[in-house]
Amino acid sequence: MALRLIADFDLEKDVLPWLRVQLAASAAAGARGGGPGVLENNYECLRVLNVERNRNIIYTYKDNKGNVFFGLYDYQTKQNEHLYTFEKDLQVVSCSVNKEKTLLATSLVQAAKEGRSNELQPGSKCLTLLVEIHPINNVKVLKAVDSYIWVQFLYPHVESCPQPKNHLLLLSEEKYIEQFHIQVVQEDGNRVVIKNSGHLPRERIAEDFVWAQWDMSEQRLYYIDLKKSRSVLKCIQFYAEEHFNLMFEAPLDISLSDSGFKLVNFGYSDLQDKEELSEHLTLCVFTNHTGSLCVCYCPNFDSWEQITYSVFYFHKGHSKTFTTTLGSVDSHVTKGITFLNLDYYVAVYLPGHFFHLLNIQHPDLICHSLFLTENSEVIDMLPHSPLQSLSGSLVLDSRSGKLYRVLLNQSYLVEFLRSARLDCERMALLHCALSHGRDPRRLEAKIIQWISENISACHSFDLIQEFIIASSYWSIYPETSNMDKLLPYSSLLTWDTVHSFKGYWEKLNSNLEYVKYSKPHLHYNNSVVRREWHNLISEEKTGKRRSTVYVRNILDNAIKVISNVEAKNLEPRLTPLFQEEDTHQQLLIGLMVSELREHLLRHLQGVEKRKIEQMVLDYVSKLLDLICQILEASWRKHNLHPWALHFNRQASAAEFAVFHIMTRILEATNTLFLPLPPGFHTLHMILGVRCLPLHNLLHYIDHGVLLLTEAAVTRLMKDLDNTEKNEKLKFSIIMRLPPLTGQKICRLWDHPVSSNIISRNHVKRLLQNYNKQPWSSVMDKSSFSVEFLPLNYFIHILTDIESSNPALYAFEGHDNVDAKFVEEAALKHTAMLLGL
Repeated sequence: MALRLIADFDLEKDVLPWLRVQLAASAAAGARGGGPGVLENNYECLRVLNVERNRNIIYTYKDNKGNVFFGLYDYQTKQNEHLYTFEKDLQVVSCSVNKEKTLLATSLVQAAKEGRSNELQPGSKCLTLLVEIHPINNVKVLKAVDSYIWVQFLYPHVESCPQPKNHLLLLSEEKYIEQFHIQVVQEDGNRVVIKNSGHLPRERIAEDFVWAQWDMSEQRLYYIDLKKSRSVLKCIQFYAEEHFNLMFEAPLDISLSDSGFKLVNFGYSDLQDKEELSEHLTLCVFTNHTGSLCVCYCPNFDSWEQITYSVFYFHKGHSKTFTTTLGSVDSHVTKGITFLNLDYYVAVYLPGHFFHLLNIQHPDLICHSLFLTENSEVIDMLPHSPLQSLSGSLVLDSRSGKLYRVLLNQSYLVEFLRSARLDCERMALLHCALSHGRDPRRLEAKIIQWISENISACHSFDLIQEFIIASSYWSIYPETSNMDKLLPYSSLLTWDTVHSFKGYWEKLNSNLEYVKYSKPHLHYNNSVVRREWHNLISEEKTGKRRSTVYVRNILDNAIKVISNVEAKNLEPRLTPLFQEEDTHQQLLIGLMVSELREHLLRHLQGVEKRKIEQMVLDYVSKLLDLICQILEASWRKHNLHPWALHFNRQASAAEFAVFHIMTRILEATNTLFLPLPPGFHTLHMILGVRCLPLHNLLHYIDHGVLLLTEAAVTRLMKDLDNTEKNEKLKFSIIMRLPPLTGQKICRLWDHPVSSNIISRNHVKRLLQNYNKQPWSSVMDKSSFSVEFLPLNYFIHILTDIESSNPALYAFEGHDNVDAKFVEEAALKHTAMLLGL
């Protein structure tokens, strides 16, 4: 299944055994005439009421007589404790406990029974109480009104000793929100009591709202009020020491009725299923640590033939609306859809119909989102009962009393990647799996295996290219939330802002500023590297070179990256990479490090230079390491070894497959101008010689697919014998080498052709700076050995040049060629040119 549900809490397992013990003890105490009275078995009434910020869970139990028992499950200690018992037949609307577990706030409704008058208070339907629970001492009435009330204690972001003041939110069905400030004092040891309980300070937070949501983790209140029939979303951030701020207000293009009333994440009660308190619409706000803010909305609908829902990406400045056809509806399907907050994703889920995974970090590319339908295994993965999506990927199923952590199932995503038929699905699955990489090395190995088996599966994007870019991006993304603005994440390429705040609000504001002012060039690309690299290579060919300090610094960058890659490679490498000096690739690696570092230093304000340098080193190392991983996986799959690459045997099908993979890697990296590990081109060339016919090989060389590295050509000259076929191959390659490299390689080939080339080059070098002298001076130096006058003249010229500066013009001898042969070859060549 695409999602994994890990139960963090289960009423049946974590509470029920403990509660049975308590009931037995209570029954025994009642039989002896002591204790608060007998609680009778009625386990069907056990249910969760609320989940607090520290993940403590409040639950209630009502026995056969209607007595209401409040308990708390401590998330840290995994222990239960009794909070309070009301020995009256009451129905709980809402409940919350303070951080120190000394105060309990609850709203109760008198159970409706025939013939019984209202025992709460005349004219009141709902009673809101504040209870001192350590020890049980006093009960104070906060509200006694004819409307429902919901309560929620604030948990300030401080980790200090118990706070002298507690702050309690009250939300009324009459569409106002108040905050009570409750000061407590400690008496007689551990006895905690409310100070000045007769008068508790309060203030009005909001009025005339039609929808509200509580963010328990970040202590934020979102609510919507209607201004001239226009829906306006507002957010209040609560802090310690009583103060709070209105962080933003933004119009929403949605239709809400003034008569409607909806609360999200303010606990759970049976009243929320009632028509007067809950309409069919679904609306929720999701945030995460990267500064994203999404509003998910599904309006009321009368027909089940199709459903429409919208996601407002506030951090990106735009929204998307989706409509899907449902067809027939099974009777077991509940009404409404569920939105789930899954960190970098939002899931839209309708049991039995569809599962839509929306990428909220990069919503501009719809192919990064995944839509699944008509697959019961996928779309029936979650409970069919209403779910509350809490912070931190938590989901509460109130009916079953279970609290889940919802995680994307990497194993399923990779398996689904194997069976996916559409390019957009493959793209979405690839990014989804990489973004939730809990074991990246193992995950990358699985994806690489799939890529090697499906190298040509995708038609709308380059699979290797996308994998390298995406995996490198997600490997460094957690370092800072600004990476999505500065680094490419794919090979494909308003409202009032908040004030100056830290943490989440600072990141959200940064996202908004980017939306308003950014230009596409903020994303790093290798265009500058490409230009500078070509300049350096051109200078090398012409014998010119930039300052040695500049080049040395670039090569030092490359050495750091290569060392970093090798240090992270714990297993012996099969592929013969990093075994030669590849100056061109080292220049490319070093230039990329230099340019990327400058790019991040320009745009990552406030981040230490040392940290940025390490991030750049890790990023470029990751690029090279991914290429090595792809190659290693291919070699292991085809059971190749370095010693197998000999020229004297026929290429196997395995070598053809590896050569094809390497060609695809080269194509992917060339488009993005990414560096390759030193030794890649040599290995590619050797495989090309083994796998391709001569005309195809030369075609690949002439078009730059295969590069004639000195290491590859040296090995070819030494290993191949001088059969007619091999002579033709060697000569064709020598003629395509740069002059300086060609002169070095010719000395390795014991053959008349290479000797001829050597002699011509030697004579050419002698004559380059020749200054013509009078005929008489030449004629006096030696006697003629040949009757033909032009050849005699030419011999005298060469002799004169060599004798004038023996150190400069001496022939660089070699085992395969002697000076006499050079002279004879030069004369023969001259005769041929003269037509003699």
